[in-house]
Amino acid sequence: KETETFLKSIRFPIIVGYGMTECAPLICVTPQPEEYKLGSCGKYLKEYLDVKIESADPQRIPGEIMVKGEMVMQGYYKNEKDTEAVLEPDGWMHTGDMGIMDPDGTVYIKGRCKTMILTGTGQNIYPEEIEDKLNNLPMVLESLIIESKGVLKALIVPDYDSAAKENIGEQELQNMMEENIKTLNTMVASYERVAHLEILKSEFEKTPKRSIKRFLYQDK
Repeated sequence: KETETFLKSIRFPIIVGYGMTECAPLICVTPQPEEYKLGSCGKYLKEYLDVKIESADPQRIPGEIMVKGEMVMQGYYKNEKDTEAVLEPDGWMHTGDMGIMDPDGTVYIKGRCKTMILTGTGQNIYPEEIEDKLNNLPMVLESLIIESKGVLKALIVPDYDSAAKENIGEQELQNMMEENIKTLNTMVASYERVAHLEILKSEFEKTPKRSIKRFLYQDK
């Protein structure tokens, strides 16, 4: 969001799209740079497909983004099990992404269904949104927000290279990360506040697409 806000403030044209291979591959796109809405992934392509949000209030309450249309795949090759898991009999496909949508068809992605954390009070937490804020704080290279014993815990990989260049020692780095958590907790809703912090010595394991393998870091 900080990058988007900066680019828009200097009138740098932004066009954002959202898609997936199973939809050949585009679902949403910004029609024109001047129509771009901060935080969105553009409007869905109404000429080619339909999009709906599985939510009682699609404009305010996130739900799974569902897609239907001629651009949607027929199924995974020779894999009926996975095909049945994502494709409904009436043609609607589960994207696995959670989001909301404006009346004009502008879609905002909030996170992945499988990473969403449901609190004991029924609040939905999207760790990616919290991580986005945390990753922009001083000396944070990357982070993960996970649930641990009913509260949120931050796993942080500090930027050790930058710390070394600035002669920042281990204890000072620890203090900085603790201050970052305090700052973060002023930026999020009360139910999104982080209670615990763990500093990791090496980067998170990634997929070939450079996505963090979240399942490796969940509390067992």
